[in-house]
Amino acid sequence: MVKDPYKILGVKRTADEKEIKKAYRQLAKKLHPDVNPDDEKAQERFKEVSAAYTLLSDKDLRAQYDSGQIDGSGQQQNPFAGRGGFQNADFGEHAEMADIFSTLFGMNMGGGPRTGHPFTRSRAHPMPRRGADVRYELEIPMIEAITGASKQIRMSDGKSLKLNIPEGIEDGTTLRLRGKGESGIGGGPPGDAKIKIKIKPHKLLRRDGKNLRMDLPISLKEAVLGAKIKVPTPHGAVNLKIAPGTSSGKTLRLKGKGIKGGDLLARLQIILPEKISQDLKTCVKSWDDEPDPRAKLRF
Repeated sequence: MVKDPYKILGVKRTADEKEIKKAYRQLAKKLHPDVNPDDEKAQERFKEVSAAYTLLSDKDLRAQYDSGQIDGSGQQQNPFAGRGGFQNADFGEHAEMADIFSTLFGMNMGGGPRTGHPFTRSRAHPMPRRGADVRYELEIPMIEAITGASKQIRMSDGKSLKLNIPEGIEDGTTLRLRGKGESGIGGGPPGDAKIKIKIKPHKLLRRDGKNLRMDLPISLKEAVLGAKIKVPTPHGAVNLKIAPGTSSGKTLRLKGKGIKGGDLLARLQIILPEKISQDLKTCVKSWDDEPDPRAKLRF
């Protein structure tokens, strides 16, 4: 016996879209195959919940179910079943009634061309409808967003899908996998899987269009005397030359080390050692008087 989708989701027939979605999310979270990998009953219940939500979240399908045109599985109801006489009746000159029922119920009662007596020994069949789209949110590290990646994800219906993350994808982008959504109804095509990408912030890198920005620490010795240092980037480590007498705040550009041909902009930051040695203190005290670095500040 086909179950009532309202009862499956635990909502009233008067429930609005928000109430239906809320009920579905609560049940899906509880029954998801990832949460119950060894519980076949929970997995079957999860499929029931997903199917019920697919029907009730579609305004047209819900209206057809509420009016009795389709059942809880989306199959077309036979309005003459069990009423006697109609399934084998010959309507004769009144065969145009088939058009009325076709309009009302969205079906060709004979399953083929409308010739002869379309109601003779016929059975109702479901009107083909496209399956519902399924949605998923996937969080990825910024490095994968910069360089691209291949991911294996499990959708809410338990399906495992391979997803290719393109190089340079932006936060909030939705990727579409055609034909990977819910199955169609009555032979209709399947829906699509839509995956919204959320990029996890990086502790060092910040995105600026196709460029990347980062704060690059250097030692006092490197700043004063100059040096050649190795800098990690999403595309591998590179060598960077620090000129003698470099100050904090200066930005150096690493060409082609950003996103899809963009650059990596490294802002230098002089870091003093946690423990200042006596030699360093003595050296600094011996420096000649320096100009005031705040002399030009004005408010």
